Amino acid sequence: MTTVKKRSPEGRILVVGGYGAVGATVTSRLAERFPGRVLPAGRDGERARRLGGVRADVGDPEDFRRVLDELGDVGAVVLCVEPADASIARACLERGIHLVDVGASYRLLDAVSGLHALAVESGATAVLSVGVAPGLTNLLALRAHRALGGADRLDLTVLLGSGERHGTDAVRWTVAGLAEPVTDRPRKVSLPGHGVRTAHPFPFSDQHTLRGTLGVPRVTTRLCLDSPLLTAALFAVRRTGGARREGLRRLLTAAFTRVHLGGDGFALRADAYDGDGHAAFVLAGREQSRVTGLVAAEVAGEVLTGALPTGVHHIERLPALADLPERLGADGVTVRRAAPGEGE
Repeated sequence: MTTVKKRSPEGRILVVGGYGAVGATVTSRLAERFPGRVLPAGRDGERARRLGGVRADVGDPEDFRRVLDELGDVGAVVLCVEPADASIARACLERGIHLVDVGASYRLLDAVSGLHALAVESGATAVLSVGVAPGLTNLLALRAHRALGGADRLDLTVLLGSGERHGTDAVRWTVAGLAEPVTDRPRKVSLPGHGVRTAHPFPFSDQHTLRGTLGVPRVTTRLCLDSPLLTAALFAVRRTGGARREGLRRLLTAAFTRVHLGGDGFALRADAYDGDGHAAFVLAGREQSRVTGLVAAEVAGEVLTGALPTGVHHIERLPALADLPERLGADGVTVRRAAPGEGE
C-alpha cells in the first residue's frame, strides 16, 4: 500500500470529468469557493488542459495512480464519471485523499462501501449517493421515513426533463437500466409542476442502499420523463425485450442523446408508509445535470472543511448534509412536505 501522508487542508481538488455535463458545474462552483485549487481532469487530456487541468483516465487505474502521485498535493477527488470497479476509489483512499462519488450503479457503490476501514485508517472521507438520484432522493426518503417515526415501505419517484441535454454516459446508463429485471408495477403519482404521471420501476441505486441505511425492508424507485410520449416509448422497449439487445441499446442511446422533446425541469417524490400512516416529500428544480453538480460541489465543500467523519458514507447517513435541499434554494430548487392525501 502507498504510504499515507497527512493531507493539507489546502490541497488541490481533482474533478474527474470536470468538463462534462455534471463536472463543469462542479468545477465552476468549487472554483468560486476554493480559488486556485480546482483541477478539471478527464480522459480527453487536451480538453482538460485547455481548462487548466490534467489528463486522468479512470479506465486505466495504474495511470490514475501515477497522476495522483505526480501531482502530490491532491486533497480531494470528485468523480463525475463512473469507473468500471472500485480501484479508483481505492487509489484515492489508500493515499488519504477524500472522495466524492457521483456514481449511480449500486454494484459499484457497494464495492466502494467495502473500503470503509481503509478510509478510516488513512484519515479520508468518501461520500456516496451524491447527486439527484441517488442523492436528493435519499435525503427525501430520510425525511419521509423520520416523519413516520419509521417506515416499512418507501416509494421514490423521479421525473426527468427529456428536453435537457444529458451527457452520453448518463443516457447510456439509463438505456442499460431498461434491461434490468423488475418485479414492481408502474404507479400513478402526483409530481410538483407536472400533475399525475405514470412512473415505471427502474434500477436506481437508492432503492438498494436505503434498505440497509434506513432499515426499510421494501423500497422501490420509479422513473418517468416529462414527455408522456417518450416515457411510453422508453418503457415499451422494456416490455418487448428490445433493451436486452446491444445493438438496439446503442441506437436508443444515440437517439436520446440527439432528440430533446420536453423541458429541462425535474421532480422528485418520496412516499413513506407504515401501516395506515403515510408521509411524503416533494422536490422540484431545473437542469438535473446542473443540480447534480451543485450537490457534488456542496458535499465536496463539507468534506474539505473537515465537517464530515472519516470512512465511507452514503449521503443520508451524514447529518451535516440533511439540509442540502434547502441550500439549493438560491439555485431554483424547492422542497416541501406533501399535503395529506396529495398524490396517494
